[in-house]
Amino acid sequence: MLEQRKDHLEARARVLKAMAHPSRLFIIEELDKEERCVCDLTAMIGADVSTVSKHLSVLKQAGLVLDDKRGNQVFYRLRVPCILNFFGCVESVLESRAREHSAYLKAVGK
Repeated sequence: MLEQRKDHLEARARVLKAMAHPSRLFIIEELDKEERCVCDLTAMIGADVSTVSKHLSVLKQAGLVLDDKRGNQVFYRLRVPCILNFFGCVESVLESRAREHSAYLKAVGK
């Protein structure tokens, strides 16, 4: 594999790894609606500030979110809202698997 291609695939993998946590997926969905401060996200997720801040740091390092410090609060927003298009594809995979599983259960009589 060419080195440049490998580097690009590794960069893609870093973005996917950053999204690979339920709380981070939740954060991405919420930031699609509007920018949020850490305090809002903490209350919504039900985790402590340090945990939510760590999740946001992972998303920021991957290039998915931007932050804006205002006084004592930090607000986050999506850098590229098109990341949500990816979720549509994921939902299609889940629906397809569910249909196949349902068909299998009908076929075996369960």
